[in-house]
Amino acid sequence: MNRTIIISNRLPLQITIDDQKLDVTPSVGGLATGLKSFHRDGDSVWIGWSGLTKEEIPDNLLPEVEKKAREEACIAVNFTAEEIDGFYYGFSNRSIWPLFHYFMEFTEWDADKWEIYKSVNQKYADVVIENYREGDNIWVHDYQLLLVPQMIRDKEPNASIGFFNHIPFPSYEVFRTVPWREEILKGMLGANLIGFHTFDYERHFLSSVSRILRHQVQFNEVSLPDRIIKVDSFPMGIDYDKFEQAALKHREVTAGKESELQRRLNHHRQKSPDSKLILSIDRLDYTKGIANRIRAFEYFLEKYPEYIENIRLVMLAVPSRSNVPQYQLLKREIDELVGRINGKFATVNWIPIWYFYRSMPFENLIDLYTSCNIALITPIRDGMNLVAKEYIATRTDQTGVLILSEMAGAFHEMNEALIINPNDFEQIANAIQQAIKMPKEEQVRRNTILQKRLKRYSVEKWADDFMTALERTREIKPAFKAKRISEDVENKILKRFQDTRNRIFFLDYDGTLVNFVDKPENARPDPELLELITTLTKLKKTKVVLISGRDKETLGTWWQDVPVELIAEHGVWVRKTGKEWQLNENVHNDWMENVRPVIETFCDRTPGTFIEEKNYSLAWHYRKADPELGEIRANELSNVLKELISNHGLSVLEGNKVLEIKSSGVNKGKAAGKLLLKRNFEFIFAIGDDWTDEVLFKELPNSAITVKVGLKKTVANFFVNETSQVRSLLNKFIEADRNKEKPIEKKA
Repeated sequence: MNRTIIISNRLPLQITIDDQKLDVTPSVGGLATGLKSFHRDGDSVWIGWSGLTKEEIPDNLLPEVEKKAREEACIAVNFTAEEIDGFYYGFSNRSIWPLFHYFMEFTEWDADKWEIYKSVNQKYADVVIENYREGDNIWVHDYQLLLVPQMIRDKEPNASIGFFNHIPFPSYEVFRTVPWREEILKGMLGANLIGFHTFDYERHFLSSVSRILRHQVQFNEVSLPDRIIKVDSFPMGIDYDKFEQAALKHREVTAGKESELQRRLNHHRQKSPDSKLILSIDRLDYTKGIANRIRAFEYFLEKYPEYIENIRLVMLAVPSRSNVPQYQLLKREIDELVGRINGKFATVNWIPIWYFYRSMPFENLIDLYTSCNIALITPIRDGMNLVAKEYIATRTDQTGVLILSEMAGAFHEMNEALIINPNDFEQIANAIQQAIKMPKEEQVRRNTILQKRLKRYSVEKWADDFMTALERTREIKPAFKAKRISEDVENKILKRFQDTRNRIFFLDYDGTLVNFVDKPENARPDPELLELITTLTKLKKTKVVLISGRDKETLGTWWQDVPVELIAEHGVWVRKTGKEWQLNENVHNDWMENVRPVIETFCDRTPGTFIEEKNYSLAWHYRKADPELGEIRANELSNVLKELISNHGLSVLEGNKVLEIKSSGVNKGKAAGKLLLKRNFEFIFAIGDDWTDEVLFKELPNSAITVKVGLKKTVANFFVNETSQVRSLLNKFIEADRNKEKPIEKKA
């Protein structure tokens, strides 16, 4: 069984040092609680920060900290106070956290903190690499470690890496404001599988990848030159049995053995048996909507004064990031709100809000969950929110009402709750009244459905589904027969090249010999490429053909001093070495004046697009358009053109971010076939990057060596990742010809 390496910002341990004594206890909350059983029951090792800076750990206790961590199948990563300040309190929580939760007004961009964030991510990655064994599954967690997947892949290119983002991923319009947006996306794309809690976050991520990095996105897959990355949603569950069993055990506690908190709750219920308790539990964070929740409760009391003295808000706010200014301001605001509302509505025997600002042990959480009639969970933005699920799991008699914000990730799974907009006080007040009046039968009906769903999709099922999906990524194969040109394959091709005479090369230009650029006129061949092709043409018994969709004027000008045969506009024109351009097909262009206005309307409606006019064809380029809009417009234009030009001997050719209208029957395959008829070539090599080259690959004999540039659907035999590899391969042909008396040897 493959081992799993879990990496998160913090270890699932609470390590404290008091008077030279080390104390290690399990952590509570969030990821540590969620993955505890998965880590405990599986063959895994957990890598993370110990929670103590290097300055806080005496030198003599450092080995013991590491030993204690090892005993819990954990590996502690240690950082200085400066690193934690820049990485965690700085970039993670003053940049990524507020932006990803749409609090742009709280977002800070600091280049120094970004550099610390990168260096700390590299340290995490280095520890993973030190402990990695071939076959291990690596699971990286959350926004603090966005760069780690690619950092690991740089050193272990074949590793199986999963990444899970536990907070929302913002829309493209928000994410694009990040100064280091490309680096963050590339860091995440180092994974084989990227997981989010909801489809919305998944969709936002894919949109940013498509728009910012311009990678091809199809359904939920991102195609890189050498890999396919799967992106999917996995709503995180809870340890359902733990909460259910704790609640059942809680019900069996006899009088006199309850906790102090439970005694206070019981006293309240005995004193006011018809009153209701509303539960509010959160970390103290501006994303949780706590201040709005308190104001909405105030509005409820004003709108429904009959509930004064018959309802109480029990509010637990767990301290969080207390040294970050926004959290300090939030704490002050909540303190003032609670004080004002209690002062406004309190009577001699009653105060409306019980407010606890502290952490509570698990037993007290169960006290609150089982005793409160209503749970009010109203985050302004939340990746998931497990409190909502924990509350339902503890309602073992199926009573209780959950009021849940539609901005929480959990909302998608919990539609049986009363769903509210956290900014709509009227709706929240009405939902509280509906919860108070809800018949027991309806409570049971709703909660029975919720409990079945939550029990079925527990945290164990969540982790298992993610790891199963990660395992499947090992099996992801491109949907075509092409093989990567490995060193062994390359040597066989070169050997075959050495052993043959009468050799021909068909070389596409854009996307093959040069990378794509924003404007076609800027893709002029560089001196290195001109020299490479010139040298290739000088090999004995070797014909080199540049076969391109480019117009003849551009192609002829760029290659006028190189003795290479040119085929332009997909086969319309041919320029033999040392000769003038000749028409290769019987074509006409009188149709262009009728078609051009149609394409121009699409240019007007689609920013970033333009028309390229050739001698006998028109091309609509949309590489610079918004990717999603470009694809929509391309499909629309293609359909319009096909209807317009039907029965006119024309066709629409769909290339790489380009639509081209040309005469039917004109294509690279037909042009290449005419050359092959004139001479018996023993070695045929063709390479290209888009759909226009597929026709060429199909028309060539089965013995031809056909190569696709990039990991795409193709009928070619082989593929390479990028243009630099194309040039490298062509140079090796030249070297092989010079050394054809010597056998090709594999590198040591």
